[in-house]
Amino acid sequence: MANVELKYSNAITPSDPNDKPVVIIGQLPFLSNLPFDSVKAKLEPRVDAEGFKAAVRCLHPSPTDTCSLWFNNATVAALPLKASRHNCPSRAHSITKLVKVCLTGVGDETVLLVCERSDVFASACAVARAFSLFTRKSGSSKTAKRTVTVEFLLVGTDRDKQLTEEEVQGLESTAESIRMAARIVDTPCNEMNTDHFVQEAEQAVEGLNANGHNVQLTVIRGEDLREGGFGGLYGVGKASANPPAMAVLSHLPSTATQTISWVGKGIVYDTGGLSIKGKTTMPGMKRDCGGAAAILGAFIAAVKQGFKENLHAILCLAENSVGPLATRPDDVHVMYSGRSVEINNTDAEGRLVLADGVSYASKDLKSDIIVDMATLTGAQGICTGKLHAAILTNREEWESACVKAGKCSGDLVFPLVYCPELHFNEFASAVADMKNSVGDRANAQSSCAGLFIGAHIGFDFPGVWLHIDMASPAHSGERATGYGVALLLALFGRASNASLLQAVSPLGAVESDEIIENATKKKKLV
Repeated sequence: MANVELKYSNAITPSDPNDKPVVIIGQLPFLSNLPFDSVKAKLEPRVDAEGFKAAVRCLHPSPTDTCSLWFNNATVAALPLKASRHNCPSRAHSITKLVKVCLTGVGDETVLLVCERSDVFASACAVARAFSLFTRKSGSSKTAKRTVTVEFLLVGTDRDKQLTEEEVQGLESTAESIRMAARIVDTPCNEMNTDHFVQEAEQAVEGLNANGHNVQLTVIRGEDLREGGFGGLYGVGKASANPPAMAVLSHLPSTATQTISWVGKGIVYDTGGLSIKGKTTMPGMKRDCGGAAAILGAFIAAVKQGFKENLHAILCLAENSVGPLATRPDDVHVMYSGRSVEINNTDAEGRLVLADGVSYASKDLKSDIIVDMATLTGAQGICTGKLHAAILTNREEWESACVKAGKCSGDLVFPLVYCPELHFNEFASAVADMKNSVGDRANAQSSCAGLFIGAHIGFDFPGVWLHIDMASPAHSGERATGYGVALLLALFGRASNASLLQAVSPLGAVESDEIIENATKKKKLV
């Protein structure tokens, strides 16, 4: 799929399945009620009305089902019949699977999504997740480039409100960011070390500024981290041949009234350090930079779509290596927050780099809202499963909003217990302010890991702090998903000029006045 250019369209253009294969995807009730006239432009002269209706009648999704309309060049596919309250109404995960299975993979093709307008964003993002960019297979460079066009046939009460050109461009920039984030995660450390990741940030800034945006980049690297007091980030990455770095991308519009920081864990490879991982658990640790990759992608898409508030993307980049300079268990690091940490597990490194990141966001950037995103704990998959990230926040209204944003974007989330007074004592240390790993791994392990990060801005932090542990949904099998890009864009949609993002933002709902009053000291909702 690396040779695929993905395009979105607000119109259904006529095409012959013999020349341009098509897959039509939708929920069965939508497909059953479709007049043939609405899809004949994609099917004639190969499929007639009777053939289309007969194929739809043959569909019995359990959970999905497909029926060929004309060889493999025209297919109709039905999504699952039900979506529970913890799933997204768009059935986004099934869309991704159906796109992978139903397309021929030869030449230009079309995906026609039959959906309600409220599901357009999640459905469009789901298609993007099907097309991975990274490959090193021999012969891939010789494969002909092809275009997959995504078109929408809207149904329901808003079926007459066709997508605008601005909305289509927003979908394309979001899809590009999802695929870029997945590419970074899929790329092995010999091609995506900390220096390469900084180059990705530099290229992003150059691209945005070339298009008229004013984005600044600050990079603190190597010994400058140590001298600056970033004991966590420096301690994790100092044994690597490529030095650790904190890359901060800043978008500062003149009309902003709030400051928001997105902090990403960017462990480009995690051996576990001296608390080394086993031979079966270490493969795949190139994916430990999923949080930083998603935040970089989301930042790019947010700026392109007119983000109206101060926005910082803080990428905490390090390789957790084994070597003479590696942090030892029993070492004590003084963090950027000023608090000391006794290391009892060098494989609990992500929280160390993020603790410095959120502290910098609070102390130096004076952020009102801080979101950290990370492939933080293996326990996350046990807590909330492979498709739902785990969230932890000091604000109940933001917990609810994040769950809604997950349903609107396809990047599902589910809350963890937030109770620092009961759980933070798991980090008790006799010689430092805290240890970096819990005493009892059976006691809310993922919650505790998040609390370690929150402790470095303080549990009395007056603003909003949101922690997202996306260790499992960051990948599906051996491929990255680009998880997190769509979630952040949907959650902060109200801070965007993009009408489609505003429409899916849960913070723009009726209850927003209450959230405005309680969520931040400035009394303004992003």
